[in-house]
Amino acid sequence: MVRTLLSFSLLLAASSGVAVAQTSVVEMEAVGETGPVDTTTQTEDVKFRDDSYQRMTVPVLLSGKGPYRFLVDTGADRTAISREVAAKLNLDGAGDATLHSVTGSSRVATATIPSLQVTRKQLSVNNAPLLDSANMGADGILGVDSLRSQRVLFDFEGETISIVPSSVAEVRSEPGAIVVQARRRKGHLILTQAIANGRRVNVVIDTGSQFTIGNAALRRQFVAAGQMKASHPVELESVTGGKIMGDLVFIRKLEFGGVEIKDLAIVFADSHAFRKLDLNDRPSLLLGMNAMRAFKRVSIDFANKKIRVVLPEQSSLDTRMALIAPIALP
Repeated sequence: MVRTLLSFSLLLAASSGVAVAQTSVVEMEAVGETGPVDTTTQTEDVKFRDDSYQRMTVPVLLSGKGPYRFLVDTGADRTAISREVAAKLNLDGAGDATLHSVTGSSRVATATIPSLQVTRKQLSVNNAPLLDSANMGADGILGVDSLRSQRVLFDFEGETISIVPSSVAEVRSEPGAIVVQARRRKGHLILTQAIANGRRVNVVIDTGSQFTIGNAALRRQFVAAGQMKASHPVELESVTGGKIMGDLVFIRKLEFGGVEIKDLAIVFADSHAFRKLDLNDRPSLLLGMNAMRAFKRVSIDFANKKIRVVLPEQSSLDTRMALIAPIALP
């Protein structure tokens, strides 16, 4: 059995100001809109580093100190910080909150980050969940609340992340570039016209997850069509420390907006994230890093709701998928 670390969508329940009896827990509203488009941040390439689970972390300054390593997670509503770093910086507490992750809900303390800097622009973060660094595999998580007015370009060949205002035009003449229009659901970008093994599927972009995760509704369709092949049991562990079991399988083809990914490894699991996104009864996938790395570059524009991918040559794509797949196997 494989044990793999899994990131998660930092969903803070949408019933702001409601307290639980005899506790100080408050369920805060999740990020639902992009906010005004940032027109001031300058283009800056940030060198990323792969962790042992094939996700990406970038250097972040907190109140001028660091750098600390933060996981870039487009599936997370909220920017989070480790308890250890928050204590070291003596950050002010901001009460408790109910946190909804891939594996379930839990109560966590939060803190205020007065200054967070990943490019030249400084941000402040309120109610940042406090999590154990050992569970995150990083010093923190950079969520959509810190990126929602910008465009993030993941360059897998150059091993850099570029963060620019959404208002800055992208290069349009690049060979192999495909732009896909997305929709927004509870702060997340979702592709609603995707096809997996000939079945319509909703795809949520989640760069914080090592693997692509499928829900029970999609699994039932595959089973009914006789498309479920041999599976491998895996144990998924979220950054909150929660664990769920899943089955790893390979799907023949995933298509969206003219893009095709063949022989993609996915894990079918009863993830709490699908319920919080109201996708539990609709065939859906959380598209993780094992799929993203099939491309040369992936650009995610939160404000304009667009995903842009740059395809490698076919021979290069076959090599990439062959290298990615084995990390999921026992």
